[in-house]
Amino acid sequence: METLLVRLKPHDPRRGYKLRRYTYRGIKFQEERGWYRFDKDVADYLREVRQVPSDEHAPLAFDVCTADEAKALDSKEKDDATARKTANDDLKLSEPRGGGAVTTSDLPEGGSASSSDAKGSGKKGRGK
Repeated sequence: METLLVRLKPHDPRRGYKLRRYTYRGIKFQEERGWYRFDKDVADYLREVRQVPSDEHAPLAFDVCTADEAKALDSKEKDDATARKTANDDLKLSEPRGGGAVTTSDLPEGGSASSSDAKGSGKKGRGK
């Protein structure tokens, strides 16, 4: 008998993952609990459950995968959570741009005349 691992997707309102709890056939799923192991028929049902039941375009509510896929997903999430660099990491030298700040004195001399022409070419007063 084939079994699959199932978990409620982590809460992330920006991506539409709003569920924190879900109950199916007397089993209470909680986001913080993590993975549950189920037979294939239950896992197949949970694979189709949406975050908003009446919306067929809403994101899926559960991650359903094999044990190997679940381990890979967990390790990827762990790596993403520790993406911040520490002082012990091999850091490249960050160099600032040369030349300092750009000011109006750096602009070409003829720039002011062309900008006044552009301002006068508007189409206000069309109804005359």
